Amino acid sequence: MSADESALWWATAISHIEPGSIELRGRPVQSLIGSAGLVDVIWLLLRGDLPNARESALLEAALVAGVDHGPQAPSIAAARMAATCGIGLNNAMATGVNMLGDSHGGAGQQCVEMLDDIRDRHEIDGSWADAARTVMADWQRRSRYLPGFGHRFHPVDPRRDPLIGLVRQAVEDGIVRGDHLDAALAVEEALLRRPRPVPMNIDGATAVIYAELGFPAPLARGLFVLSRSVGLLAHAWEEMGQGRRNKGPIPRGVLPARLDG
Repeated sequence: MSADESALWWATAISHIEPGSIELRGRPVQSLIGSAGLVDVIWLLLRGDLPNARESALLEAALVAGVDHGPQAPSIAAARMAATCGIGLNNAMATGVNMLGDSHGGAGQQCVEMLDDIRDRHEIDGSWADAARTVMADWQRRSRYLPGFGHRFHPVDPRRDPLIGLVRQAVEDGIVRGDHLDAALAVEEALLRRPRPVPMNIDGATAVIYAELGFPAPLARGLFVLSRSVGLLAHAWEEMGQGRRNKGPIPRGVLPARLDG
């Protein structure tokens, strides 16, 4: 393979590196250091441009909201156990990241997909309530769970209201359109009328933000992973400082119950 073929094999628009030069999306890194925040650079690498201040603040709010949910979250528990097994912080964090799948960590992506479906259906039905009802029925034929709604731990997710409040204000100020917000609120309104009300959770609220900001559904999961990595780092580091070795999921003095058959 020639040098030209090798260069084309790894061609990228994200970064350009030469001796003495580092460019991110065409911007010298030294022009970003001290002037752009981490959230701005995340946006830049994913989207190719820099967000305005309001877009950056909205994305940051979503990332802050998802950083941690304690050892009740399998990803956090896994990172803490891994940290006692003689591995490095990066390995402990990776252990937690690898726990983030469709059932734990993937609901944001799924919720964006559902909200996209409702938005598209709304163009046909002309009613958010009708569009939500149609799409909800379709989703619930595949699963009894609607992504982004309900929480096994919180009757009312404390992160929902501040995030949705920020989106409402952004809609009023013309920063985002509000279609995905309307779709999510239509779903929530239908679910709150059920005998057992099911309010929006963190995955639903952040899905609204990611979708309103124009991020494709798969990036909702990727952005959540970035956010949760902060909590994984903190928990793994704390666990390493506690001196335990080979910490398991239950204390040593507790034996698993025996199942007959």
